[in-house]
Amino acid sequence: MGLIKLKDVSFSYHPDNPVLSGLNFEILDRERVALTGPNGSGKSTILHLIVGLLLPDKGVIEAFGRERKSQKDFYEVRERAGLLFQDADDQLFSPTVIEDVRFGPLNKGLSKTQADIKAHEALKLVGLLGFEDRVAHKLSGGEKQLIALASVLAMEPEVLLLDEPTAGLDQKAFDKLVGVLKELPQSMVIISHDQTFLKELATRTVILSS
Repeated sequence: MGLIKLKDVSFSYHPDNPVLSGLNFEILDRERVALTGPNGSGKSTILHLIVGLLLPDKGVIEAFGRERKSQKDFYEVRERAGLLFQDADDQLFSPTVIEDVRFGPLNKGLSKTQADIKAHEALKLVGLLGFEDRVAHKLSGGEKQLIALASVLAMEPEVLLLDEPTAGLDQKAFDKLVGVLKELPQSMVIISHDQTFLKELATRTVILSS
């Protein structure tokens, strides 16, 4: 079943410099799609279009059975498709780990008790139970990336959108992240230049040209 479809989508940041032109792209249930291509080919732009951070100049975006046009249409999409940024510092902004991880569930309308349960479940998934009172920005790069992933998983998304998730990680952190992601059931769209990472995770590869 197709979870997300981009049909004949075009987008440009400047009218004379199109980034995407007539793109057709689909994410199926439980598949892990690698998005590859040179810098500037529009890989991150696709992720931002999927969650409505950008809107297409032309074309149709369908997500979870509905066409999405306005910002209001994408509120539900952002709950069901979790975007993990390349730099964990862009995702973590609260004083402590638990506050970062429960932020999404609280914003979704859950009570503090319910949000704490979701946060603890997500921290367990990434192997960082016990980090609740730690200051995220004082953690290692790998730990911060896993906390950022936990903050996404606490929302219980159906699709994970991963933008260069291994950038700057050492081998130990890389192996930990790969191990966590391989055990998750969600569909994934993965942007990475790391062929080892993609070989471990991807079930299909889409190559963009600039």
